[in-house]
Parts: sequence; C-alpha cells; structure tokens
Amino acid sequence: MSEIKEAFDFTKRQISISDIYNTSADVVLFDGNCSELLKDIPSSSVDLVITSPPYNLGKKYEKKMSLQAYLKNQEPVIVELVRVLADTGNLCWQVGNYIENGEVFPLDIYFYEIFKRFGLKLRNRIIWRFNHGLHCTKRFSGRYEVILWFSKSDDYIFNIDPVRVPAKYPGKRHFKGPKRGQLSGNPLGKNPSDVWDVVTHDWEDGVWDIPNVKANHPEKTEHPCQFPVELVQRCVLALTQPDGVVFDPYCGVGSTIIAALQHDRKAIAAELDSNYITITRKRIKKFVDGELPLRPLGKPIHEPTGKERVVQLPLEWK
Repeated sequence: MSEIKEAFDFTKRQISISDIYNTSADVVLFDGNCSELLKDIPSSSVDLVITSPPYNLGKKYEKKMSLQAYLKNQEPVIVELVRVLADTGNLCWQVGNYIENGEVFPLDIYFYEIFKRFGLKLRNRIIWRFNHGLHCTKRFSGRYEVILWFSKSDDYIFNIDPVRVPAKYPGKRHFKGPKRGQLSGNPLGKNPSDVWDVVTHDWEDGVWDIPNVKANHPEKTEHPCQFPVELVQRCVLALTQPDGVVFDPYCGVGSTIIAALQHDRKAIAAELDSNYITITRKRIKKFVDGELPLRPLGKPIHEPTGKERVVQLPLEWK
C-alpha cells in the first residue's frame, strides 16, 4: 500500500492523497492508465462513476482512431467500471459527438448499446446545453452534450432534495378539491428537468444554469475540454450519500475530485497526462486553502443591475 503523500487541513480534518489505490485516503490520484488502477479496486466498492471520456477528436491526450476501434477500445474499461460499481451505484457518462468528414456520429447512442449489453439501466439522458463553442459553416453549431445516467440495479441511490430547484410559483396552492388551500408543490422546490441549460436568469422552469469552461470561466486551466465542477456537483449530491466513493477514470484536471471533496465524498481518479496530474494537485491544494476559483452552484449567467441602458428602436423599425 502506498504511503499517503500529502495531507491538508480542511474543515477541521485532514485531506489525504495517495498515488495508488488506498482505502484510507480521501483522494486516490493515479498517474497512469485507468485500466491499471482498476485492477486494484475491489468489486462493488464505488458508489458513482462519473467521467467525460476522450471523444476521439485527436486532442493531445488521445490518439484518433476509427469510430469502431475507439468504441472497442473503451469496452474493456467499461467492463471494469461495471465490476467496481456497487449494486446501488450509478454511472454518469458525459459525451459529445464524433465528427468524420463533416458527418456527425452521436457518441451517446453508440455508448448506450455497450452499457446495456453489460447490464446497466438508463435512468436519464440528460442534455447539457451551453452557449459557447466552435462555429460551424456547413451545419448548425453544436451547443449541447449528453450525460447518460445509468444505474446498476433497480435499487439505486437517488436523493432529489439536495438538487431541487426553486418552483416558478413557490406559493401556488390548490384552488379546489380536497387539497384546496394547500401548497400544490413541494415546499423544498421541484424536481429539475433532464435539460441542464444556460439561461440569462436563474432557475427558470427548473433548468440548470451551467456554462461550459471557456476563457473567461473562473475555473479555466490549460485543459481544452475541462469539466465544470458544477456539472459534477449535481450528480454527486443526487447520486451518492455522504462519505460515498466517487470514481473518475479520465479525470483531466480534477474537477470530479473537487466536487467530491466539496460534499464530503471520497474520490478516486486516474489520468494519463502527468502535467494534468500536477495541475490537479495544485487545484486540490488551493481548494483546501480556500483559494481555488470556483463558480458557485446555481449562479445565474447574468444578473441585471438595474442600470442597463435601454436601446430605443428607430420609429421605422417599430
């Protein structure tokens, strides 16, 4: 068993980081291929697997291959992820599209068949929409990605209360029938939809307000396809219990680890790029010291100040 290399004082407890699998560590951060780490993780020991795998786009951290070869290459990892997932556990697989010669191949559709073949059950196909990205010239510009949320069994963890969104009309009451006068909705808020959207004001119609990580995002690092911490937080809160174990086999710069630590979960992660491992360690240290820039959960994209200038349209435009 590896020596735990670092310990930080955080909320009156020590945050410990190990470089190999270690059940006593708060964070396992493995510098290498997730397949090697998976060999050491016991079966049914992980509560949530959440990741955004390489999309086969030819980024510096992946070798581009045919779509068929890419999917076949992912299968051995998926087999092991299913093995380590607890019977009450959940798996969130966030993907976009693979593009070849201008043709779009929606990766979630291809991955769905693989996960079903290994016995997982789809609970939601969550659409994450954002406003920023590449502008296409021969098709409409892509502005969404998909999170496939699977459970391993019908007895899975799902905590709706921590992720409820405010009701549009929180004081609305039944106006007739046996419940006349009683609140018509849950006083804690309503169940969010399966569209996690970018809107110009907070919580409209129960949609999430999660921008992707671009240049002006407070969490931005050098990683080209960085996970926003907010996106992971909602899955962690809804799909695990406190002290649960969260595993990211392709952790990038550690957003999953940060989200897990924010909510008192343990984190296991693997990353092939040693530079990203270094960035992750720095981010954990800054988080523990209260110095890591993070976008607060549920913050509106834009909050009107009341001082905005109103543009008057020319009469001929009205």
